[in-house]
Amino acid sequence: MQLVIRRYRPSDKDMVLTLFSTSIQEHIPTSFHNAMTSPLYLAVTLALCIAGYLLCSVLGAVVFPGVWVGCVYYCCYSIYSGYVREQLQTDMQDIPGNYLSRPDDCYWVAEAEVDGRAQIMGMVAVVGKQSGEKRYGELFRMIVSPLSRRMGLGAKLAHTVIDFCKERGFSEVVLQTTSAQTAAVALYKKLGFRHISYSTAPVPAWMVKLAMVKILRMEKHL
Repeated sequence: MQLVIRRYRPSDKDMVLTLFSTSIQEHIPTSFHNAMTSPLYLAVTLALCIAGYLLCSVLGAVVFPGVWVGCVYYCCYSIYSGYVREQLQTDMQDIPGNYLSRPDDCYWVAEAEVDGRAQIMGMVAVVGKQSGEKRYGELFRMIVSPLSRRMGLGAKLAHTVIDFCKERGFSEVVLQTTSAQTAAVALYKKLGFRHISYSTAPVPAWMVKLAMVKILRMEKHL
């Protein structure tokens, strides 16, 4: 597959929004699985099953843990689907205006020809920011299509941002990702990013805790 990384064009919008939505929501079952297979949640599920059986017989043994499992899934779903809804209604509605209107910002897509048609196989964006005298770039929208994973595309997209930030004279690149995105976290660490702090999510804190999802802030000095 011959991939070309280029700047975003308005004609890419439909494919970009579809890839963004489907890729982010892929993390719902992953985060749910990670939470429910943790020793703590396995113990809670078993305890609720036993308590339900003792209090309400077989029906309680099914309903009590069922409600618990449903609550955990709802939290995982709300975190990622809520994020998609918010972004589709804000910055992703006007990508040129939000990512291509200033020289310190950019939005790239990775394009390949599949069955004779051009397809968007990945994307990444950067926004130039300033804190005091420090100028840095924040990486956003790192997405790789399932058809192009394990082909090094994620690293190529990240290097596109890193090289752009070096050209703009930025001192570092920062980004946010979630603990459920283990492949992305591993890639960023391999590229020299380090975890510096945790960030808050645009959902109630109890949902984040119940879903056992951590939002990581990472940085790489240039």
